[in-house]
Amino acid sequence: MAQLSLKKIEKVYPNGFKAVHGVDLEIRDGEFMVFVGPSGCAKSTLLRMIAGLETITGGELHIGGKLVNTLAPKARGIAMVFQNYALYPHMKVYDNLAFGLKLAGAKKDEVDQRVRHAAKLLEMEHLLDRYPKQLSGGQAQRVAVGRAIVKKPEVFLFDEPLSNLDAKLRASMRVRLTELHRTLRESGQPATVVYVTHDQVEAMTMGERICVLKDGVIQQVDTPTALYDRPANAFVASFIGSPEMNIHPATLQAEGAGLAVLLGGQVLPLPEAKAQRMRLQTGPIKFGLRPEHISAEARPQGDSFPVPGALRFSEHMGSEVFVHFDIGNVPMTARVPADQLGSLAGKARGAAHTFHLQLGCSHLFDGAEDGSGANLLL
Repeated sequence: MAQLSLKKIEKVYPNGFKAVHGVDLEIRDGEFMVFVGPSGCAKSTLLRMIAGLETITGGELHIGGKLVNTLAPKARGIAMVFQNYALYPHMKVYDNLAFGLKLAGAKKDEVDQRVRHAAKLLEMEHLLDRYPKQLSGGQAQRVAVGRAIVKKPEVFLFDEPLSNLDAKLRASMRVRLTELHRTLRESGQPATVVYVTHDQVEAMTMGERICVLKDGVIQQVDTPTALYDRPANAFVASFIGSPEMNIHPATLQAEGAGLAVLLGGQVLPLPEAKAQRMRLQTGPIKFGLRPEHISAEARPQGDSFPVPGALRFSEHMGSEVFVHFDIGNVPMTARVPADQLGSLAGKARGAAHTFHLQLGCSHLFDGAEDGSGANLLL
């Protein structure tokens, strides 16, 4: 295992385009770090710079305390698993796993021991005599992971390895990779993992910490829980969570001795405890509220506030329903238990209904036009 240290890392292409902007990041020994962000945010570029597949324009990259900016990929102590499995079609699984070790001159007994150890970890001992064309997508991906394991690298790099799998298989592979990381740690062989994905569900379920990127700039690095509960800015708040947080321009204004938010023609009084924590002058803001903090029925909480809404449509997800409605001209989404649908049953599009907003869970951001305003809550 090894610690990764990225200091002011930059990537500028020959045409002048700057893809990565001064990234500072410390990845701890044995940590499972996830890079997540939308397409074009430079998460894969950053991973390829760590791997040595992209040159580093500026800054320093240290792996295990050693400066590796100019080292070839094979000298960095890394193993990479790509989106496409890149298996040799004419070789059986055993030989695919063993090929790199044989090239490196490892002894036959050592090769066999490492291959069979990796196969056991990944529960694919019964696949060793098969060819890649005889494997399912999940099995082929396990072989790709096994090929990385046999190298005993200091750092594992995963570049969207599950994106070619169907939804059910992705879910099972998420569990398998997470358990593999835990198994290696418990066996005294902790693995430092850097995992790239555009899927925030993968990021939230797999990462011990998550690095959220946008346009080559780190927006926030934190645990999944902290990212969800305390997003640094409106971009992180909207990117993490499904359905995404309701975030809309609003106005913060004085209301008696307290503060209120003017949204869609409705005045929403902030709970006293929240208003006292605000360090903000009244004026334009962005108001955010997660869908699960909106109820279709009255809630007993003291910070729940009723507002009239016009129904648009609903999405039935089994045990819960996503209800889309408008507050004035502001679209909102509520995530409600299916048993709350009784009061909504049979209502037509545009019909009025009272929704209850749990304002104590709301987020207030500054009014930055780019949507990435700083979180204003303490």
